[in-house]
Amino acid sequence: MTINVGGTYFLGAGSICRIAIAAAMLCAPLLAGGCTSTSANSSAPMALTEGPKDTGSYPNLNIPPQVAAKQLSKEETAAKLGELKAKQQAQVAKGGGAKPAPNTAALNTLARTHGDEALKQIEGKCDPALDPNCN
Repeated sequence: MTINVGGTYFLGAGSICRIAIAAAMLCAPLLAGGCTSTSANSSAPMALTEGPKDTGSYPNLNIPPQVAAKQLSKEETAAKLGELKAKQQAQVAKGGGAKPAPNTAALNTLARTHGDEALKQIEGKCDPALDPNCN
C-alpha cells in the first residue's frame, strides 16, 4: 500500500513542479555566487596575472651556458680517481670487505628459536600492578 502512495506522491504531475521549484531555490545562491568579481588587488601571484613577456629577441642557442663552477681537467680527474682506488685497496687490505658470517649454522638456529624463547621470557614475568593474581 505504501508503494502506491509513494508512487503517486513522487511521480504525479504536481510533484515534478515541486521538485523543479526546490531545485531552483537550492541552485539560486550558487548561481548568484558565480556573478561576483574580485578586486584588482587580489591575492593571485603576479606571474599568473601578467602572462608571458615579449623581450623582442630570441635566445641564442649557439652560445654555451655559463658553468657554475670550474670543471676538473683530465689530469685532476685521473689524480682523484687514483686516490679513491688507493683508499679502496687500503680498506680491502685491512679486511673492510664483506665477509660471510663465521658460523651460519649457529645463526640459523638462533633465528628459529629466538622468537619462542623471547615469548617464554615475556610470559614468565608478570606485573603485580596489572595482574593482582601475580605471584
